[in-house]
Amino acid sequence: MTKQYQPIIGLEVHAELKTKSKMFCSCKNDPFGADKPNTYTCPVCLGMPGALPVANKTAIEWTVKLGLAVGCEINRFSKFDRKNYFYPDLAKGYQISQYDIPFCHDGVVKTDWGPIGIHRIHLEEDTGKLIHDEIDGEKVSLIDFNRCGVPLVEIVTEPDIKNGEQAKQYSHKLRQILRYLNISDCKMAEGGMRLEANISLKPVGQTELPDYKVEVKNINSFRFLQESINYEIERQTKLLNQGKKPIQETRGYDSERRATFSQRIKEEAADYRYFPDPDLPPIELSLEKINEIKRSLPEIPDQKISRWINEFNLEERYAIQLAKNRRIADWVEAVFKKGQGKNIKPNDLAKDIINKRINVSSQDKPTQVVSQYQNLHQTANIANEKIEQIVKQVLAESPDAVEKYHSGKKQVIGFLIGQTMQQFKEKIDAKQVRDILLKTLEE
Repeated sequence: MTKQYQPIIGLEVHAELKTKSKMFCSCKNDPFGADKPNTYTCPVCLGMPGALPVANKTAIEWTVKLGLAVGCEINRFSKFDRKNYFYPDLAKGYQISQYDIPFCHDGVVKTDWGPIGIHRIHLEEDTGKLIHDEIDGEKVSLIDFNRCGVPLVEIVTEPDIKNGEQAKQYSHKLRQILRYLNISDCKMAEGGMRLEANISLKPVGQTELPDYKVEVKNINSFRFLQESINYEIERQTKLLNQGKKPIQETRGYDSERRATFSQRIKEEAADYRYFPDPDLPPIELSLEKINEIKRSLPEIPDQKISRWINEFNLEERYAIQLAKNRRIADWVEAVFKKGQGKNIKPNDLAKDIINKRINVSSQDKPTQVVSQYQNLHQTANIANEKIEQIVKQVLAESPDAVEKYHSGKKQVIGFLIGQTMQQFKEKIDAKQVRDILLKTLEE
């Protein structure tokens, strides 16, 4: 984006965990499926005096699972803290979160631009949802507490991101991992996964980090994330070139204007007055529990792609495309193995599945897919002698097209391929016809 300044970018990604109950109470965790607002609430998530929280064991285990999947170190001793700030969607006046001892730290996610360090992964409760509306001609703000108290995992990167495109790729990969682990649906349109970018610039060659950062909050699209980062780099470059330091602030992103806008001056950690939550005991994880969670880890996408390339000699572009979804990836692997039993190369199967040359869905049994592949290629593998006979006949009947080809109008080959293929009742391979046509025309 700029040769004069180097972008310093970090991301905070929030993802709601799909546990059955909320983080600190037994209310149903289904904020998007409730029939009406404030259905799944109780004295705990409504912050009633005297109500005591109890930590959700599954949410803690899933947070550790995510940490292990991205290579994090796990803190065997951890605790919950109170993050104090007043906002209407926080009924208690504070959020139960984690401050200095998160469950996970020091992981990594690889991207095409280099690795991105995971600074920390911590667990907290989500807030309620504010709805700004108009009733009887009066503007009002309504609060739905169905989401309040839902387990929310926050993944914070190191400032390793170089540009908006890398941030987009990282976020894609992180969502893929969360879905592979089956701990979050990451429905971005509903707020189940939210992205926040911290962006600043430093002069090229300067070793110290900038003494400011701008946070763009609550982004619900990978494309908007990329656009907002690119906009901020351009905006901050202009300010620095004018001798002005960008204000440390929180900004939003207007997708219609494709521009960020100021929301409030950025808070520092000290402003939240963190302290350990006195109602929740510290969490101690045994090595046995951590190893048990580690054994339950599925193969994550990067591992699967690497194994497919080595084990099946699969082209990387096919592996990446077919490994996007865990259920589809498991089905595709079963198809590969069934095909190998019939001496069919996985690469050939992958190519036909992706290019939709065989009409398949993940509901089909692997044997059905292999049969479709065999039928397609058996009908297409007509003897070259028969094709050569038809090709010579077509060329004899199309002297004008042959003359145009020899005069340099090579595009006429498409017409000749079509004429040849019309002579067959069976499906045949257009590439096979093209190769024979070209060979015959050059004789």
